[in-house]
Amino acid sequence: MIAYIIRRLIATIPVMLLVAVIVFLLVHLAPGDPASVIAGDNATSDQIAAIRATLGLDRPLWEQFAIWIWRVLQGDLGQSLFWNRGVAELILQRAEPTISLAITTLIFAVTIAIALGVIAAWKAGSGIDRSVMGLAVAGFSLPVFVVGYLLVYLFAIELRWLPVQGYRPIAEGFWPWLERLILPSIALGLAYLALIARITRTTMLEILSEDYIRTAQAKGVATRPMLFKHALKNAAVPIVTVVGIGVALLISGVVITETVFNIPGVGRLVVDAITRRDYPIIQGVMLVFSAVYVLVNLAVDLSYTLFDPRVRY
Repeated sequence: MIAYIIRRLIATIPVMLLVAVIVFLLVHLAPGDPASVIAGDNATSDQIAAIRATLGLDRPLWEQFAIWIWRVLQGDLGQSLFWNRGVAELILQRAEPTISLAITTLIFAVTIAIALGVIAAWKAGSGIDRSVMGLAVAGFSLPVFVVGYLLVYLFAIELRWLPVQGYRPIAEGFWPWLERLILPSIALGLAYLALIARITRTTMLEILSEDYIRTAQAKGVATRPMLFKHALKNAAVPIVTVVGIGVALLISGVVITETVFNIPGVGRLVVDAITRRDYPIIQGVMLVFSAVYVLVNLAVDLSYTLFDPRVRY
């Protein structure tokens, strides 16, 4: 088990290095010059050149990458070009809303999706099954911003049950914190829920057709233990896999969701940085998001050993 964990940890090193290269190139090869944005519309070419030299943008691309990656390895994500503050500091300041949104979305999507998938598989071919699959198709087809605006219009403007936008830190109280995350979590988690529900249903259908399930039914095992103790446990590996893969949906959807619901999280920070061509923030956030995705998938790989001990060997 320890050897397996060590192998998986070592395997993440070249992945993260490749991610760092891609992040750096994507940002620096994109159109737009931050020096021109900083200098303003009336700046001369000499002034723009001086700013480029100050920022190190006049150096060869490989040299800029070497300097950047060396600082990253030391825990320094750079300095914001516009806020003139450390990128790591800015990310940490915006981390609580984003982490809160991610956690509530995960809890909402995973718990409901697995329950719906299990019920749909148990009632395969019935009206319940068709309803669940119809919901899954709709959830996966609707863009996050469309769902977000519909939820705001219905529950915040028309019914006035929940706040329209904004965020409250959990230190100000659990309910003020939660009520401002309900609508964003539903909007962000609907596509995630649809994906997990479909995979859960498909996997459960395969498991429920196995001989040992029929044997359990013949012995008089109750429906709930048969579904959740016997079948769901053996269907856990593909479900956990798609939960890990679906984290990419959360990462990409966070930016849109935080913009729609005016949540001052890391996603909003990225949007502001893109409009200002603030390279260090864009690189830092993309690198952090990529690292989170790699670590989540590493945790998913390690969790396989809990459901299938054969993976360890």
